[in-house]
Amino acid sequence: MHVVVLGGGYAGLTLTRLLESDLPDDAELTLVDRTPDHLVQHELHRVIRRPELAGAITVSLPAVLERATVRVATVEKIDRQERVVSLSNGGLEYDLLAICLGARTAYYGLEGVREHAIPLKRLRHANRIRKRTREICYDGSDDSRIVVGGAGLSGIQVAGELAELVREERSPETEITLLEQRESVAPSFPSNFQRAVREKLEAKGIGVRTQATVREATDEHVVLESEETVPYDEFVWTGGIRGPDPLEGERPTVESDLRLDDRTFVLGDAARVVDGEEEFVPASAQSAVREARTVATNVTRVVERELEGDGMIDLESFTFDTPGWLVSVGDDAVAQVGPAVVTGRSAKALKSTVGLGYLSSVGATGTALGRIREEFDPR
Repeated sequence: MHVVVLGGGYAGLTLTRLLESDLPDDAELTLVDRTPDHLVQHELHRVIRRPELAGAITVSLPAVLERATVRVATVEKIDRQERVVSLSNGGLEYDLLAICLGARTAYYGLEGVREHAIPLKRLRHANRIRKRTREICYDGSDDSRIVVGGAGLSGIQVAGELAELVREERSPETEITLLEQRESVAPSFPSNFQRAVREKLEAKGIGVRTQATVREATDEHVVLESEETVPYDEFVWTGGIRGPDPLEGERPTVESDLRLDDRTFVLGDAARVVDGEEEFVPASAQSAVREARTVATNVTRVVERELEGDGMIDLESFTFDTPGWLVSVGDDAVAQVGPAVVTGRSAKALKSTVGLGYLSSVGATGTALGRIREEFDPR
């Protein structure tokens, strides 16, 4: 029995670690990822200002996995009928498949946005954003402008980090504008969280524009649906996500057992998950980790049924009940804990604790210790 996990992000790494201990000894387990490393995506924005943190948010997959085979390759095609995955370095047959390929940046066909904007999905993107921002600061122009498209959690964190970088580079004349097409920043979150986030952004000198829908981009302007043009020297795009290429850019909808078919599970940002309470689950790191726990249980039950030849399987149902939400805004943070919102030191401490807890949970103890040193660096 061969179980294959595609993708080494939050969902894929958590699932593989759980399956290493849960699967019967005679089951084979393979994790496929395009790189040999796991990237702690929710901390990627910090590399914009602190490139030395790249090592602290990168975890070697072979180093934290004991039983699973790690295969470094790009997933090109999935044939669910034949149970074969086509990879950039060959094929891979499976009996059970878990698709954890994450999401890609969505440009929605907006003219010029893909060509002119920098996304934030990889370390190289963070480095490009940093390089361009510093060029703008050194230019010394009195009307330099940076525009960030999309005020979800990623856009909020990018804007906050850019504001701190501009301050550190002593370029107060550089304007940062955050655009959001909906009525508020962090539009999928509670209203008190939204208000606290907006206050923190504006306190950093960031111009927040809501109900500002991007129509297109040129090499100098973002054009809104209202026909207004917003000039920029740098354009960062965090405006949405789409499914991975092997799923033809789609994020298939799966029910609470997270099954796409009898032999395939989809979880994390690659899927639109409807939980046991008939609610859509937000795409986030904490959702992916929790979904992985349910899928680990269900995959193990399917494998045991196959090996033992029993009939019915009682699959576990996933229900998302979040303890709260966290977002960095430069050197500050906002946390939603139950109905309460906290900011400042308490929110920062909570965000650090959650991040360190995750690293420890995936076996990256050395990386977690390094993060502790970074967090308490007096700079």
